[in-house]
Amino acid sequence: MISLFSMITLPFIGQIDLSGSVLIVFFICFFAVVAFEFVNGFHDTANAVATVIYTRALKPVYAIPWSGLWNFLGVFVGGVAVAMGILKLVPLNELMGLPVKVGACLVLAVLLGSIIWNLGTWYLGIPCSSSHTLIGAMIGGSLAFTWYYGGSGVNWAKAGEIGSSLVLSPVIGFGAAWLVMYLLKNVFKSAHLFHIPQGDDDQPPLLTRLLLITTCTLVSFFHGSNDGQKGVGLLMLIMIAFLPARFAVNHAIPNNKILASLNQTEQVIQKYTGANRPDQSLFITLNATIEQTKAQINNKDPKNAAKTYSFRKQIQAVMKNIKAITEDEKVKLDNNDKTELTKAATDLDKVTDFAPIWVIATISISLGLGTMIGWKRIVVTIGEKIGNQHLNYAQGATAEIVAASTIGLSTGFGLPVSTTHVLSSGIAGAMVASEGTKNLNSGTIKNIALAWVLTLPVSIALSFLLFMLFHLFV
Repeated sequence: MISLFSMITLPFIGQIDLSGSVLIVFFICFFAVVAFEFVNGFHDTANAVATVIYTRALKPVYAIPWSGLWNFLGVFVGGVAVAMGILKLVPLNELMGLPVKVGACLVLAVLLGSIIWNLGTWYLGIPCSSSHTLIGAMIGGSLAFTWYYGGSGVNWAKAGEIGSSLVLSPVIGFGAAWLVMYLLKNVFKSAHLFHIPQGDDDQPPLLTRLLLITTCTLVSFFHGSNDGQKGVGLLMLIMIAFLPARFAVNHAIPNNKILASLNQTEQVIQKYTGANRPDQSLFITLNATIEQTKAQINNKDPKNAAKTYSFRKQIQAVMKNIKAITEDEKVKLDNNDKTELTKAATDLDKVTDFAPIWVIATISISLGLGTMIGWKRIVVTIGEKIGNQHLNYAQGATAEIVAASTIGLSTGFGLPVSTTHVLSSGIAGAMVASEGTKNLNSGTIKNIALAWVLTLPVSIALSFLLFMLFHLFV
């Protein structure tokens, strides 16, 4: 345990210049996010292994560590788009301008609110979305923060975008699984795929077994690439809240590289500045913002929070103005110029949207280990209680193919999605396609639906109340 702690903390322990009680709160927050991702591992990843276990394709002793390994790898190669989307839900810029203790209140409220609901639904064996839980907690904490300090509050545009993804994904999961099962049953008519295992020794044929193991692997990998990023976003929230000078911008990117992107942008827009165009003001504004940013390039100081914060806002202003030009259909740009501007915006985006490798490693380890512990409660619900019959091979494979595809596409678009919702709805869709609604266990479906409906309001309320409680002591 000590060696694991050292492996996780040594990369940044020397950077911490906090003192006294603030340092203690920092480590409480750090371990809280590790605990959240650990709980996420056995709460959500159980969905990935349920079908492969209940179709007898793999025994639990092999399925669990295999899934944990692919979750680990998924976090590492998944990028940070989902993580940054999560991070942008909270009023981050306002937070950086306030004392560290305020950030500590917000972080703790979000983390503890999420963990409490996740553990409660896990204990009851109810598949519930960690994504919904986390997003609800971030909204609740942000509302409480705004109640006390004002500011822009919740990023409702980002919340709506994320909410649409979370609402639509189970609908897509149900519909796609129903369609695939219908085709298997009525077009391909492969009888062996509809066999229901009768005992531990009743294993699927080799090709079917390989299919089920492959789908389990894909769901595990894409779960890591999507849900793991949520933990990355949380950990970056902690680092920015406590050490804004070091983590508000990516100091690993040298100033000359940032200047190159700014100069590249400036060269492109100079072609359109001075011309008699109705969109002239957009180019003038962008040019002025670039000049201001270049003048503040030396403010990127890992020892000065105020200067770093100011530079971060300048970079964000440049990106906002570039996107105002490239995304406006009324602005006519040469295709090569549009490509150059988009590339520059992507490069500049990495200045503010990033996660160090040790952050990703921390979350990977936590999620991978969590997968191997406490998985059984959710697996039993997925495998035995959603339907009135045991899963057959086709139902298991269909649900996981649909889940892997949906989660993978969502990660590609930088949107968080609920593995629990997609897979559970996929299994329900596959069962309805097989036998109609009579094959669904109405009691389990009602419990799952109730948990899904309650997750957002409960997690919002928990986080809101926890922030107010913590704020009494700061």
